[in-house]
Amino acid sequence: MELAEDDTEAVDTSSVEAAFVLLMQWLYRQPEFTPEMLEDADVRQFIRTHADLLDRAVDYAIEQRPPDDISVRRLKESNYVFSGYKTFHELNEAFPSLLDADGNRKPFEQFLSDVQKVNKSYNRWYLRAEYNFAMASASMAARWKDFERDGDRYLLQYRTVGDKRVRPVHRLMHGITLPVTSRFWDWYFPPNWWNCRCTVVQVRKGKYPESDEREAMNLGSRATAGKHQEMMRFNPGKQMACFPAYNPYTISRCKDCEYRPGKLELAKVPDNELCAACRVIREMVALYQEIPTKNGKLRIHKGHGKREREENIRIGTYLAEKHGYEIDLLDNPNDKPSADSYNRTLGVEQEYKQNSTPTKSSIDNLLRKGKDQADDIVLWIDSEISWGDLTDALKDRIRRSENIKHVTVIKEGKDRRYSREEMLAAGFKIQPADLD
Repeated sequence: MELAEDDTEAVDTSSVEAAFVLLMQWLYRQPEFTPEMLEDADVRQFIRTHADLLDRAVDYAIEQRPPDDISVRRLKESNYVFSGYKTFHELNEAFPSLLDADGNRKPFEQFLSDVQKVNKSYNRWYLRAEYNFAMASASMAARWKDFERDGDRYLLQYRTVGDKRVRPVHRLMHGITLPVTSRFWDWYFPPNWWNCRCTVVQVRKGKYPESDEREAMNLGSRATAGKHQEMMRFNPGKQMACFPAYNPYTISRCKDCEYRPGKLELAKVPDNELCAACRVIREMVALYQEIPTKNGKLRIHKGHGKREREENIRIGTYLAEKHGYEIDLLDNPNDKPSADSYNRTLGVEQEYKQNSTPTKSSIDNLLRKGKDQADDIVLWIDSEISWGDLTDALKDRIRRSENIKHVTVIKEGKDRRYSREEMLAAGFKIQPADLD
């Protein structure tokens, strides 16, 4: 990915760079790395963190011109798929650094130092350009939806910004004017490269001469010719995707794959492993469905526990609508304890527990079980337990369970998230006035 010094906007990538350190802690514990391991919770959390940053680019781009909900969901799903491919390459590139020249496993500190070049390249420089690309794609996808609604009432015209930073090859396309039905827009609708600032506008028929389509296609081909540029030949509005199927982390034949899943100087990955990774990533996307909420976002995995499904949807909906959280209700595998949800806004896994018996022992039992599933517990109080008994039960369990870091108490339509330090402080009490 070739970037000029001033090509990238000042995007804050610190959350992804920090998440990379946690990902490397996970990788350091593995004897091998295979595509199927993308399903591991630690890897999924990194993919989600990366995709969340790209999703913010989408939200910013469509703020003034929001398309329909399905289109937004498809744009963000393409971000997740793209982030999954990229994570796969990062792990493949980092894995060989686990061993020294003699084949011995390095100390973790040395390994982490050696892979910082991967972090800096992928999660700072590349990511900034990818953020800008996602923002441009989302903006142009929303614009394309408007163009489709208007049909053939207008012609479309390709325009550059017109300043000295415009790429000479993009100047070739400036002023091309064609109907919305022209195949030119299937291939050369902006953005047409990293940090491309070109756009397309509607113009009245007759105001500008219509371009010759064959000549326009030739100009578009020249403008996007090269070893990597051809991967950008797509229309984000028609595909409703922020990134084309053939992108820096896939191969050229991916654009013809029935699953529609360029090349940087990446660690070499056999094509069959890339296809295996593609299947894993796309299955992860397909396994979630969105739950309608008035605020925030709530998604649920098809494998989420049946016994707790309704209860957890109720708690997740409350938190999303009350605080604007984005929450995923997770798969509940049978072979090990796992958290009920991943709060994407807070960046933590959370376990949901519902109390219906007004006793201290009931609260203690819920917290005791919850601590084995997550260190952040959400406690929905559906009983008449007194505030004093609730406080005592919470304090007693926190003292005995060192891993519990936060407990959110929800009661009578109000809530508060308490830290471990707060709950262990002298004089701690849960009172109705403390809950919002």
